[in-house]
Amino acid sequence: MKTKERIAVSTPSADSLVGEPIPLEEAGGTPVHREKDDRRQRMPEPLPVRLVTVEDARLVAPAGIETRLDGFYVGLLGFEREAEAAGLVYRAENHRLRFEVVEPPLAYPGMRPLGIEIPSLLAAEHKLIEAKIEYFRQKSFVPGHEALLLQDPAGNWIELAGMTELR
Repeated sequence: MKTKERIAVSTPSADSLVGEPIPLEEAGGTPVHREKDDRRQRMPEPLPVRLVTVEDARLVAPAGIETRLDGFYVGLLGFEREAEAAGLVYRAENHRLRFEVVEPPLAYPGMRPLGIEIPSLLAAEHKLIEAKIEYFRQKSFVPGHEALLLQDPAGNWIELAGMTELR
């Protein structure tokens, strides 16, 4: 019969593994973000607003209300204004909202509202109340949810709905 040899394997103890913190950790083991050492290209955070469209949306606006549109779309809803773009353009997380600036009277091609998803319908409702903007509460384009229907400063119909998480 063969005898089995036992091989002794030494494993480091937990006490021997604790030593000097690695360069990106503090003594407590918490990772530290060091921007000056990080040379990777910075990615911007996604915007908190999405358009419910399959491509860029186009709306009309009369000339001279650009600052009111900025206050509504950037200040109230969280879009980002694209300064280098030709014309009046706001960026959402997924698409862009492009305005064609025309002289009055405006011809609206349809009465269908532009769907916009926002992080919190309740927070948007409070902002609308503070800004004294008239709105209507209605059933959303997502079954079982509510939306706010209102007009932007240019007179375009907007439907605000809370973002739904995919599960």
